[in-house]
Amino acid sequence: MELAHSLLLNEEACNQLGEVQKAEFIFDWLRYLEKLLLATSRGDVKEKQKTLVEQLLSLLNSSPGPPTRKLLAKNLGILYGIGDTFSVYETIDKCNDLIRSKDDSPSYLPTKLAAVVCLGSLYKKLGRILSNTFTETVGNILKAMKSAESQGRYEIMLSLQNILKGLGAAATPCHRDIYKAARSCLTDRSMAVRCAAAKCLFELQNEASFMWSTDLDSVATLCFKSFEGSNYDVRISVSKLLGTVLAKAIISKHPGAAASRQSIRRVSLEEVLELLGTGFLRGSSGFLRASGDMLKGTSSVSRDVRVGITQAYVVFISTLGGAWLEKNFAAILSHMLSLVSQSHPKVTQAQADAVCSRRCVSFILRATIGGLLGEKAQIAAAKDICQAIWKLKKVVDAVMCDGNLETRLGSTDVAASQHMLVCALQELGNLIHGLGTTAAPLLQDSSAGVLDSVISVILHPSMSVRLTAAWCLHCIAVALPSYLTPLLDRCLERLTVLKSSPEAVTGFSFAVAALLGAVKHCPLGIPHGKGKIILTLAEDLLCSATQNSRLSAQRTQAGWLLIAALMTLGPAVVSHHLARVLLLWKCVFPVSPKDLETEKSRGDSFTWQVTLEGRAGALCAIKSFVSHCGDLLTEEVIQRLLPPLPCAVDLLTRLSSIIKTYGSPLKTPSVVYRQRLYELLILLPPETYEGHLCAILKELAADLTGPDIQVAASTFLLPPLCHQDDLLLLSPLLQETDHRFIEEQLLLSNGIACGSLEYDPYSIYEKDIGGDSVPKPLPPTLSVISSAIKLFGVVCAHVGEAQRLLTLEQLLDSIKHTKGARQQVVQLHVIASVSSFLKYVAGSKGSLGPEEMRRPALALVTGALESPNPLMRCAAAEAWARLAQVVDDGPFTASLAQVSFDKLKSARDVVTRTGHSLALGSLHRHLGGISSQHLNSCVGILYTLSQDSTSPDVQTWALHSLSLIIDSAGPLYYPHVEPTLSLIIMLLLNVPPTHAEVHQSLGRCLNALITTLGPELQGNSTSVSTLRMSCLLGCAVMQDNPDCLVQAQAISCLQQLHMFAPRHVNLSSLVSCLCEILLDNSVLVNLCSPYLLLRRAVLACLRQLVQREAAEVSEHAVTLAKDSREELTPDANIREVGLEGALLTLLDKETDQRLCHDIKETLNHMLTSMAVDKLSFWLKLCKDVLAASADFTAVTCVDTMQEEEGDKGDDASVLTTRSDDRSHPFTNPRWATRVFAAECVCRIINQCESAHCAHFDIALAQEMKKRDSRSDFLVLHLADLIRMAFMAATDHSDQLRLSGLQTLLIVIRRFATIPEPEFPGHVILEQYQANVGAALRPAFTSETAPDVTAKACQVCSAWIASGVVSDLNDLRRVHHLLVSSLTKIQAGKEALSHLYNESASTMEILAVLKAWAEVYIIAVERHKNNKQPLKTTSCPEESGRNGSDSSPGLLDLVHTDLGTLSRLWLAALQDFALLTLPSEFASQLPIEGGAFYTAETSENAKLHYNNSWALILHATALWLTSTGFIVADPDEGASNLSRPVTPTSMCQGSSSGAIAKSPEDVYSDRFHLILGISVEFLCSLRSDATMESITACLHALQALLDVPWPRSKIGSDQALGIELLNVLHRVILTRESPSIQLASLEVVRQIICAAQEHVKEKRRSAEVDDGAAEKETLPEFGEGKDTGGLVPGKSLVFAALELCVCILVRQLPELNPKLTGSPGIKATKPQMLSEDGSRLVSAALVILSELPAVCSPEVDGTHQELDEVSLLTAITVFILSTSPEVTIIPCLQKRCIEKFKVTLEIKDAMVQIKTYQLLLSIFQYPNPAVSYPYIYSLVSSIVEKLQEIDKKNPEDTAELQIFQEGIKVLETLVTIAEEQHRSQLVACLLPILISFLLDENALGSATSIMRNLHDFALQNLMQIGPQYSSVFKSVMASSPSLKARLEAAIKGNQESVKVGTPTSKHTKHPGKNSSIQLKTSFL
Repeated sequence: MELAHSLLLNEEACNQLGEVQKAEFIFDWLRYLEKLLLATSRGDVKEKQKTLVEQLLSLLNSSPGPPTRKLLAKNLGILYGIGDTFSVYETIDKCNDLIRSKDDSPSYLPTKLAAVVCLGSLYKKLGRILSNTFTETVGNILKAMKSAESQGRYEIMLSLQNILKGLGAAATPCHRDIYKAARSCLTDRSMAVRCAAAKCLFELQNEASFMWSTDLDSVATLCFKSFEGSNYDVRISVSKLLGTVLAKAIISKHPGAAASRQSIRRVSLEEVLELLGTGFLRGSSGFLRASGDMLKGTSSVSRDVRVGITQAYVVFISTLGGAWLEKNFAAILSHMLSLVSQSHPKVTQAQADAVCSRRCVSFILRATIGGLLGEKAQIAAAKDICQAIWKLKKVVDAVMCDGNLETRLGSTDVAASQHMLVCALQELGNLIHGLGTTAAPLLQDSSAGVLDSVISVILHPSMSVRLTAAWCLHCIAVALPSYLTPLLDRCLERLTVLKSSPEAVTGFSFAVAALLGAVKHCPLGIPHGKGKIILTLAEDLLCSATQNSRLSAQRTQAGWLLIAALMTLGPAVVSHHLARVLLLWKCVFPVSPKDLETEKSRGDSFTWQVTLEGRAGALCAIKSFVSHCGDLLTEEVIQRLLPPLPCAVDLLTRLSSIIKTYGSPLKTPSVVYRQRLYELLILLPPETYEGHLCAILKELAADLTGPDIQVAASTFLLPPLCHQDDLLLLSPLLQETDHRFIEEQLLLSNGIACGSLEYDPYSIYEKDIGGDSVPKPLPPTLSVISSAIKLFGVVCAHVGEAQRLLTLEQLLDSIKHTKGARQQVVQLHVIASVSSFLKYVAGSKGSLGPEEMRRPALALVTGALESPNPLMRCAAAEAWARLAQVVDDGPFTASLAQVSFDKLKSARDVVTRTGHSLALGSLHRHLGGISSQHLNSCVGILYTLSQDSTSPDVQTWALHSLSLIIDSAGPLYYPHVEPTLSLIIMLLLNVPPTHAEVHQSLGRCLNALITTLGPELQGNSTSVSTLRMSCLLGCAVMQDNPDCLVQAQAISCLQQLHMFAPRHVNLSSLVSCLCEILLDNSVLVNLCSPYLLLRRAVLACLRQLVQREAAEVSEHAVTLAKDSREELTPDANIREVGLEGALLTLLDKETDQRLCHDIKETLNHMLTSMAVDKLSFWLKLCKDVLAASADFTAVTCVDTMQEEEGDKGDDASVLTTRSDDRSHPFTNPRWATRVFAAECVCRIINQCESAHCAHFDIALAQEMKKRDSRSDFLVLHLADLIRMAFMAATDHSDQLRLSGLQTLLIVIRRFATIPEPEFPGHVILEQYQANVGAALRPAFTSETAPDVTAKACQVCSAWIASGVVSDLNDLRRVHHLLVSSLTKIQAGKEALSHLYNESASTMEILAVLKAWAEVYIIAVERHKNNKQPLKTTSCPEESGRNGSDSSPGLLDLVHTDLGTLSRLWLAALQDFALLTLPSEFASQLPIEGGAFYTAETSENAKLHYNNSWALILHATALWLTSTGFIVADPDEGASNLSRPVTPTSMCQGSSSGAIAKSPEDVYSDRFHLILGISVEFLCSLRSDATMESITACLHALQALLDVPWPRSKIGSDQALGIELLNVLHRVILTRESPSIQLASLEVVRQIICAAQEHVKEKRRSAEVDDGAAEKETLPEFGEGKDTGGLVPGKSLVFAALELCVCILVRQLPELNPKLTGSPGIKATKPQMLSEDGSRLVSAALVILSELPAVCSPEVDGTHQELDEVSLLTAITVFILSTSPEVTIIPCLQKRCIEKFKVTLEIKDAMVQIKTYQLLLSIFQYPNPAVSYPYIYSLVSSIVEKLQEIDKKNPEDTAELQIFQEGIKVLETLVTIAEEQHRSQLVACLLPILISFLLDENALGSATSIMRNLHDFALQNLMQIGPQYSSVFKSVMASSPSLKARLEAAIKGNQESVKVGTPTSKHTKHPGKNSSIQLKTSFL
């Protein structure tokens, strides 16, 4: 391929290649050439131009494929654009000659087409240079078109489009001719030609003014005709053409030059709407001709025309834009509604037509109002809609009141208004739903009267209007939760009052049901008591149904509807009413079959109607219960649900006979009954209706094959049973598109209505599956089939095998016995049921049963595989594979594959070949690779089929199947990769672009191949790089394809390639391609491609790219925008706001949830990786989005500095109106986008935290900014951050307010401590206090939602606690807000608003209490801190700021409310304690709930208590300590505080209770409450426990133990202390955080102190009691008592030791010999302790030092010496490792020496040995200041000890060792000593050594110990003698006895062992050496 990369084509290399490679090579060269030409200098191009043109023209003659010809033409254009143009005429002539050629053979066609394409490209590029030749060219092309086939017509249209584009106005002479030709193509039978003609005409209308003036009518009629029989692409292209032309007709008031030549008529809006309306109502049949038909009532507008015109309306209005729509909204609205008024009976006569027309109108309103208008304009639009509703209502009222005879005529007026009202109400609901809480002003505006207008229509005579009005109320309640309860009350009240009006009963019951359905969307809920009211009302309605026959049907329906809707409130509510519901359910069915029989014989048609309605309702209520309250379905409840079921099934079997008896009015009720029963049975476990399976199965079979079903509705029955991927093969209508809402109706044949609310009122409380829009249940006749099919799958799997076989055979027969259309319907139902059965069995891992079952199942599926309906074939292919799956038998699977092979080999028809090829793919998908031999056969057959160019369908299905096989075969597919890839490339280069579906399948194959190759694509081998090149080439071909879905495939292939081989994907071209699609301005005015799936692919790809290379992607996008030609000016200007801004704009416009999610993810990735580097850019983006919304409140913050100088008192001065009207990059973003922007601000702050510290240090930031002006820091943007938080916090949208308050909270927390460099002693946030106050105030108004107030409380407390504001008067503003909320909550749970659920008021109360707790904690802390540093403040400002006036002031502020607060805090803690009790104590909880929660809502309340208890606990503990628990000394001042505050123990008991409890008991209760909550929490820390809670809990314990009374409680209760220590030990083990561990250790210290105090107290009292008693009794106190033992588990000291050792070993692992000595661990150098580590170690040591005081005194010394060694070792380590200035402190030194002296006297040998060894190391310490005092004090006693040994001979090795160690010490001393003292030491040493020598006699008889001693002494003497010879000699001389003894010993030694001299010789040297060493070291 590298050979292809040159300016000229390498023909030699090219000719050596095979056919496919050659085409690939040429295409690759052309791709390269396109880039190269643009990059090469003009001179170089001109030099090679002639050769190049020749090469390109020769390629033109060699039948190039579609992508090649397109690229070839493009290159010719570029080449002439850059080089000389003189030979261009020659080229044009050549092309024209090729087109004129008479050769009609298929092989010549590609050349002709290529010539057409080249002409288009040349004219497009060179334009007017060629204007003199163009008439001839156009004439020639148009002439060629007459004989061209569809591909030719397609290419000619596109070529003409390019010619028009290039020539512009110069092409006027040919406009008419082109127009004529395009007209004929616009109704061509080929859809691709229609699309191309629409594009051509779209280009033409830019210049040809006649299209939007004189010929406007005919253009419209032409477009209407074009919609007939069109597909989705045609509808998009033609509607774009029609909409634009009509918009042009209105806009172009001054046509300029053209006006002089012909008078262009003005076109008014009314005329245009009239034109579109006529098409909508009468279709394409023209205006006059149709009148006859219209009169006869025979013509009907086909649905595709209506849908096309609907899209044209949207394009028309979108093109004119939002501002225009705002101005002309009233006209548009009345026109839209008139489309469905009764004055056009054709549109609304049949219900099916009416429903479809309503959908179209709703779609237009939604797309324009929802898509084009900002929030302010939407509110205005909503008011207009309300006006329309009022007007329509007045008409109805007039008719209803009019009692004269002409009411019959009036009833048509009523009907006339109904569809208009439905559309208006739906749009009003959608509008308000979209606006969310920003719609509040609309509802508060009494002039608009929104609620009144909607509620007034609830009484409309038409049921569909009543339902839609109810749905509209649902939308209002979801958008504005504060209206939910009032609306519910209002509707319930009307329902009770108007119980005798049938319309009111149904209308208001719908409304109540719809509002109950809204509760699950409103987190704050409704008051719990509403459930009871509703249930009572429902019971009342059901009971009174029989009283009045005029109302019985309505009341029955209403009663059950209310109960069914009540179930959606979930188990928490329903559990309280379950018994009553079950009772009603039991009563609705007769008890026994006998009763049913008698019932059947009684009654008439009407009573049966009511009965069936009631029973269907009951079934629906129970279904609702089962699906919404799964938690309540215990065994017992299921048993109570079952009794009526047999009777329900029994009734099902008798329905047909009942209908026979009572006639057709029962048909619909019986269908509804069936459907309800089936739906319930699907939800219940099959075991519950085991006895009735056969009866049910019979009924199902009858339903599915019954004679009365005429409608084949495959499009909604089969898709759920097909595999999602296979649906791509079918009409694009089954895929998701933006027009799904209206396109859906085209799936159903003309007679069937699409779904609508009136078909099933019970769906009004269900959540719609398709997002937020109205539920769209299908008509009962269709939905009953759908439910029957689902249930069939379950029941058939559970009946006996014989019955199952029988049923399958019956189904097979039923198909055989029907004919024609009926047969298709039956076959459809049967295959759907069988698929459902197989799907169920496969899903539950069941099996099919005995072998004879296979035959009928196989016959059924095979029949469907060869059905002409493609959907049926898809479902059958899936069932085929599932059949193999459930039989699970290798040979059977192989035989299935073989059947398909045989069919594919023999059959020639399209149906069989498509069905069986998909069956093969499906088999592979479900069963993995079957076997390699099968794989080869499959691949071979599919290769052949995919090259069958005569049938694009066969190619499409075969390639799709191939993609499934590639996917499932995985690595097994490797041998086939190369041939498959070359097949794909060959087809991509040759299949005509008109067959888009083949290209889509090719894309899926390529995608599967790339996935199979995976990371291997990174390789460098030749084979891999060839494969990779081919993949990239395939992607390039698909990217150029005109079909959007093929482009989407290309993008997802490139995304895969980028994942596996990122280096080989050209990022810049990929990004520019993505951006062009995303911001394609040419398509509609909307921001992007009209294809949803393409947009999704683009964003999925972008999201992946920015995860790795966000910065590069962003840069490429901006570069593209700068380079791009002017024609690409997207409305989101990338040049200005970058890709990020464009994505934000897109997020604002986009409605698809998945897309929005991807956009957010993409932006989040970009923000994470780039926000810190592009700080200003990101902040400006967020600010622009947030500021653009200020059109509501029109407020921003003023410049804060001027506000500082001005008046600080009034927060209102912060709000000023916006003056600058400069254009914003974002126009009126929606609230959801603004919320996202506010969240982004928070993320940006978090990102900066992990970046440079200057982001939060203003001095450093300013300094760095001076050094480098490009650097940017967050702190410099503080004013913007505050402003954004302020704008968000004061918005109308509650979600935005919450985000704004959260932003403010983060800003306060992060910036509170940053000092202001210009004003020492102040912080930078101080200047924004007015803004903070102004942002918080609105959150405390009475109408604010509790969640907003709760959040605001958190911000208030953070602001006060941050210490930013020091002046009390300034603080009072925010403090006042908290005080007001405290007043509000004092009344407890009763006082707060009844708008929401009780748990919402719990949330608000606890938020307030938590905020106060935080403030109080901070106040106390500052008060403490200020007591100490006051004397030391240095500069006057600081003493002013931190001084006595500020912080104690904060405590004073809180002090006034402390009494109330403490009472409420204690109550909240008691609630929390009750709620945390295990479930087995539930019966002991108070029935009415706690202080702040009600018993029914306790589950929801738990969450709020969990969020706030910890700080409340800490605050309560601090308050209790401040009152000091003082009981013992009432004279202390604080005690009087604590009395009045707490009249009762826990604000629970009554006054009599208060008398009963002594203060001691009250204190004790509180103490245990706090302790209990803490221990309970700490001993079982959940993983989600926050650091804040743990810390607060530990601080509460610290505070508690700060005062004597609680300490005495803990001290006196040892078990309690131990338990606390164990809990703290556990906290330390499970939480690594140093702050938590330190806090835990502090509590431990306090517990030990408490124990000490207790021991002291007992000793003191014992002394006092005993007077001068004997001292022996004292050891009783303290641990250890007489035994001195510490019992684990019973000992406080032991528990504390465990804990401290745990800390020490964690910090200093080397302390643990097990750890350091174990083989797995390498000895490492001890690490330096971190600062936290040092703190922890010192805290642990402090505790250790306190422990002895808790132990009993020493009893005797028996156990003492055990540990002498450790103590001495510790002392030694201390002496040797601590710096000398510490160790030589006299008192320390004296104590240490004393200890050694005492130890030397201990008799124990081991202790002595160790002591000598330790002393040796001390004596050797190099610094004499340390070692000498020890030497002076201890040597004399050592010498004495050694002399004693002489008198008492050693008896065992230990004593021997003592002597040896002692000698070593003395010898060392000799070496250390100074010269002048040495001789004295040696003189001491020698006699001791000699005294151990034995003569030869004694030597023989000596013990081994004495013998060893002798040897040791002799050896040492031999060393010392030569070393200090002078001393040695003088000692010998002075003591003859010693001399004699020595000689005797030497002599004896020589005799016994002949080794004397060498030893002495040997030992001389070391002595010398060592003496030399010592000298040097001591110099």
